[in-house]
Amino acid sequence: MRTLVRANADTLHRYLLRMANGRWEAAEDMLQETMLRAWHRIDDLPAEEEALRRWLFTVARNVAIDASRAQSVRPTEIVGVDVTWIPAAGSVADAVVERQALLGALQELSPDQRTVLLSLYVRDVSVAEAADVIGVPEGTVRSRSFYALRRMRELLGPGFRR
Repeated sequence: MRTLVRANADTLHRYLLRMANGRWEAAEDMLQETMLRAWHRIDDLPAEEEALRRWLFTVARNVAIDASRAQSVRPTEIVGVDVTWIPAAGSVADAVVERQALLGALQELSPDQRTVLLSLYVRDVSVAEAADVIGVPEGTVRSRSFYALRRMRELLGPGFRR
Protein backbone atom coordinates (compact mmCIF):
# COMPACT_ATOMS: atom_id res chain seq x y z
CA MET A 1 0.00 0.00 0.00
CA ARG A 2 2.89 2.37 0.76
CA THR A 3 4.28 1.79 -2.71
CA LEU A 4 0.87 2.52 -4.18
CA VAL A 5 0.59 5.78 -2.25
CA ARG A 6 4.15 6.91 -2.98
CA ALA A 7 3.86 6.19 -6.68
CA ASN A 8 0.51 7.90 -7.26
CA ALA A 9 -0.37 10.34 -4.47
CA ASP A 10 1.23 13.46 -5.95
CA THR A 11 -0.25 12.99 -9.40
CA LEU A 12 -3.67 12.14 -7.99
CA HIS A 13 -3.55 15.15 -5.67
CA ARG A 14 -2.78 17.53 -8.55
CA TYR A 15 -5.62 15.99 -10.56
CA LEU A 16 -8.05 16.27 -7.64
CA LEU A 17 -6.91 19.84 -6.96
CA ARG A 18 -8.02 20.76 -10.47
CA MET A 19 -11.28 18.86 -9.97
CA ALA A 20 -11.83 20.78 -6.69
CA ASN A 21 -11.23 24.17 -8.36
CA GLY A 22 -8.08 24.80 -6.36
CA ARG A 23 -9.57 24.01 -2.95
CA TRP A 24 -6.59 22.33 -1.30
CA GLU A 25 -8.49 20.82 1.64
CA ALA A 26 -11.17 19.36 -0.61
CA ALA A 27 -8.52 17.78 -2.84
CA GLU A 28 -6.81 16.25 0.20
CA ASP A 29 -10.13 14.84 1.44
CA MET A 30 -10.83 13.35 -1.98
CA LEU A 31 -7.32 11.86 -2.15
CA GLN A 32 -7.81 10.23 1.25
CA GLU A 33 -11.16 8.81 0.14
CA THR A 34 -9.57 7.48 -3.07
CA MET A 35 -6.77 5.77 -1.14
CA LEU A 36 -9.25 4.42 1.41
CA ARG A 37 -11.27 2.83 -1.39
CA ALA A 38 -8.07 1.33 -2.81
CA TRP A 39 -7.16 -0.05 0.60
CA HIS A 40 -10.60 -1.63 0.97
CA ARG A 41 -10.14 -3.33 -2.42
CA ILE A 42 -6.43 -4.13 -2.01
CA ASP A 43 -6.94 -7.79 -2.98
CA ASP A 44 -8.86 -6.85 -6.14
CA LEU A 45 -6.50 -4.16 -7.46
CA PRO A 46 -4.99 -4.68 -10.92
CA ALA A 47 -1.46 -6.09 -10.84
CA GLU A 48 -0.21 -4.16 -13.85
CA GLU A 49 1.04 -0.68 -12.95
CA GLU A 50 -0.72 1.18 -15.78
CA ALA A 51 -4.02 -0.62 -15.15
CA LEU A 52 -3.73 0.25 -11.45
CA ARG A 53 -3.09 3.87 -12.32
CA ARG A 54 -6.16 3.98 -14.59
CA TRP A 55 -8.24 2.36 -11.83
CA LEU A 56 -7.05 4.93 -9.27
CA PHE A 57 -7.86 7.84 -11.57
CA THR A 58 -11.31 6.41 -12.27
CA VAL A 59 -11.95 6.11 -8.54
CA ALA A 60 -10.59 9.64 -7.98
CA ARG A 61 -12.88 11.00 -10.69
CA ASN A 62 -15.87 9.26 -9.12
CA VAL A 63 -14.94 10.60 -5.68
CA ALA A 64 -14.69 14.12 -7.16
CA ILE A 65 -18.09 13.74 -8.82
CA ASP A 66 -19.59 12.55 -5.53
CA ALA A 67 -18.06 15.52 -3.72
CA SER A 68 -19.36 17.92 -6.37
CA ARG A 69 -22.85 16.50 -6.07
CA ALA A 70 -22.73 16.79 -2.30
CA GLN A 71 -21.50 20.39 -2.59
CA SER A 72 -24.25 21.32 -5.03
CA VAL A 73 -27.01 20.45 -2.56
CA ARG A 74 -25.43 22.61 0.15
CA PRO A 75 -24.87 26.37 0.05
CA THR A 76 -21.36 27.45 -0.80
CA GLU A 77 -19.26 28.30 2.21
CA ILE A 78 -16.14 30.34 2.52
CA VAL A 79 -14.30 28.39 5.17
CA GLY A 80 -10.96 29.28 6.62
CA VAL A 81 -10.83 32.69 5.00
CA ASP A 82 -9.96 35.55 7.27
CA VAL A 83 -11.83 38.61 6.03
CA THR A 84 -10.72 40.75 8.95
CA TRP A 85 -8.19 42.34 6.62
CA ILE A 86 -10.98 44.64 5.49
CA PRO A 87 -10.30 48.03 7.12
CA ALA A 88 -12.74 49.00 9.83
CA ALA A 89 -15.30 51.62 8.85
CA GLY A 90 -16.37 54.62 10.91
CA SER A 91 -18.57 52.42 13.05
CA VAL A 92 -18.94 48.77 13.87
CA ALA A 93 -22.25 48.65 12.00
CA ASP A 94 -20.62 50.01 8.83
CA ALA A 95 -17.85 47.44 9.08
CA VAL A 96 -20.37 44.61 9.45
CA VAL A 97 -22.38 45.83 6.47
CA GLU A 98 -19.24 46.13 4.33
CA ARG A 99 -18.03 42.66 5.27
CA GLN A 100 -21.43 41.17 4.47
CA ALA A 101 -21.48 42.96 1.12
CA LEU A 102 -17.99 41.68 0.33
CA LEU A 103 -18.87 38.10 1.28
CA GLY A 104 -22.06 38.30 -0.77
CA ALA A 105 -20.15 39.57 -3.79
CA LEU A 106 -17.56 36.81 -3.41
CA GLN A 107 -20.36 34.25 -3.44
CA GLU A 108 -21.56 35.62 -6.79
CA LEU A 109 -18.22 34.91 -8.47
CA SER A 110 -17.55 31.64 -10.24
CA PRO A 111 -15.60 29.13 -8.14
CA ASP A 112 -12.55 29.65 -10.38
CA GLN A 113 -12.64 33.44 -9.96
CA ARG A 114 -13.23 33.18 -6.21
CA THR A 115 -10.32 30.76 -5.82
CA VAL A 116 -7.98 33.11 -7.68
CA LEU A 117 -9.04 36.21 -5.71
CA LEU A 118 -8.75 34.46 -2.37
CA SER A 119 -5.34 33.07 -3.32
CA LEU A 120 -3.96 36.40 -4.51
CA TYR A 121 -5.50 38.83 -2.04
CA VAL A 122 -6.34 36.89 1.11
CA ARG A 123 -3.68 34.20 1.17
CA ASP A 124 -1.28 36.72 -0.42
CA VAL A 125 0.46 34.36 -2.82
CA SER A 126 2.09 35.38 -6.08
CA VAL A 127 0.53 34.77 -9.48
CA ALA A 128 3.09 32.03 -10.12
CA GLU A 129 2.34 30.31 -6.81
CA ALA A 130 -1.41 30.54 -7.38
CA ALA A 131 -1.03 29.12 -10.89
CA ASP A 132 1.03 26.22 -9.54
CA VAL A 133 -1.44 25.38 -6.77
CA ILE A 134 -4.55 25.74 -8.93
CA GLY A 135 -2.95 23.93 -11.85
CA VAL A 136 -3.47 26.54 -14.56
CA PRO A 137 -1.10 28.83 -16.49
CA GLU A 138 -0.13 32.20 -14.98
CA GLY A 139 -2.01 34.02 -17.75
CA THR A 140 -5.19 32.23 -16.73
CA VAL A 141 -4.70 33.37 -13.13
CA ARG A 142 -4.22 36.97 -14.30
CA SER A 143 -7.28 36.78 -16.55
CA ARG A 144 -9.49 35.29 -13.83
CA SER A 145 -8.26 37.93 -11.41
CA PHE A 146 -9.05 40.74 -13.85
CA TYR A 147 -12.58 39.51 -14.54
CA ALA A 148 -13.22 38.71 -10.88
CA LEU A 149 -12.17 42.20 -9.77
CA ARG A 150 -14.27 43.76 -12.50
CA ARG A 151 -17.27 41.69 -11.39
CA MET A 152 -16.67 42.65 -7.73
CA ARG A 153 -16.69 46.34 -8.71
CA GLU A 154 -19.98 45.81 -10.56
CA LEU A 155 -21.53 43.97 -7.62
CA LEU A 156 -20.31 46.30 -4.89
CA GLY A 157 -20.91 49.55 -6.74
CA PRO A 158 -18.88 52.74 -6.85
CA GLY A 159 -19.51 53.67 -3.20
CA PHE A 160 -17.70 50.66 -1.77
CA ARG A 161 -14.31 51.40 -0.23
CA ARG A 162 -11.31 49.70 -1.78
